[in-house]
Amino acid sequence: MPDRPGAWLTTVARRRAIDRLRRNAMRADREDLVARLEAREQADEPTSGDDQLALVLTCCHPALAPEARVALTLRSVAGLATPEIARAFLVPEPTMAQRLVRAKRKIRDAGIAFQVPDPQERDERVGSVCAVIYLVFNEGYSASAGDDLLRIDLCEEAIRLAELLEQLVPEDDEVTALTALLQLIHSRRATRLDERGDLVLLDQQDRSRWDHELVARAVARLDAEPPVGPMGPYRAEAEIARRHAVAASYRETDWAGILTIYRALFEAVDSPVVALNAAVALAMVDGPDAGLAAVDRLADEGGLDGYHLLHSARADLLRRLDRPTEAAGAYRRALALVGTSPERRFLERRLAEVAGTVTPVPEG
Repeated sequence: MPDRPGAWLTTVARRRAIDRLRRNAMRADREDLVARLEAREQADEPTSGDDQLALVLTCCHPALAPEARVALTLRSVAGLATPEIARAFLVPEPTMAQRLVRAKRKIRDAGIAFQVPDPQERDERVGSVCAVIYLVFNEGYSASAGDDLLRIDLCEEAIRLAELLEQLVPEDDEVTALTALLQLIHSRRATRLDERGDLVLLDQQDRSRWDHELVARAVARLDAEPPVGPMGPYRAEAEIARRHAVAASYRETDWAGILTIYRALFEAVDSPVVALNAAVALAMVDGPDAGLAAVDRLADEGGLDGYHLLHSARADLLRRLDRPTEAAGAYRRALALVGTSPERRFLERRLAEVAGTVTPVPEG
């Protein structure tokens, strides 16, 4: 028996009451978060307000697998559709739909509360948040499907989130580099399409119409505090984008420097998309034969077979090597996979150009 039974009972009752209140609060927070996630699936526009970054941080909970964190945030916060997210991850739509369902179930089962994490937990989630912001921007810069290639609203929202995250963790070089990277790419938005809405490639863009003020801000970010030690992935991509942004012309671009960075980046992340970009840079340094050999090796591996840019890059190299029959076949493969109308029209024009130079084979 306790020395003071009444006080003991009061203490136990108080602690039981506090535990119950905490459990109820956690349940309410968890149900509120799931409700927010499910409500986003019915909405047409992304969540507004600066609390969007807080929701991103919540969705990037370490209890979820890294890919699930990114996918769930893209779906629930940025408002991307499941096919758009599947394209970003290069997986079939049903696979992505299953991942999203499992992620929401995990939130319920793990008792994840909707709250802004403390600094230590926040820092653990920064990498996932950067991945979310990056993929939101990519979908805005090159939409997965539809009549419009560009979705300026998504690009600007991604930049805004990156700037907010930079304020939250100003000492993180990768966050700073991500902000600069998005600004450098976004500086070309006015020249990405012509007056008819058709795609304009980088080598044909009018560089005088680029947003040079935005370029200057991005370059200042990169120069403010150079990283100590090896470059992270976002710093590497930002340095590549910087070389494009400051070059006087496409041919005067520092392609050798870009190729060196791509090779280092591939060693760090082992991404087939990075390898494809490196192959394009290699073609500019050592010629289209060398680039085509690198692209063919990627094609043989099969990891990018459903990625239309692999086939369009291969078609372009074949075109430059004056191999129109093979180029036409690669353009047709790219056309079977492309999702947006501007890209489709561009590929159709290129296909018509190379097909017009093919000598018909006599019948019989």
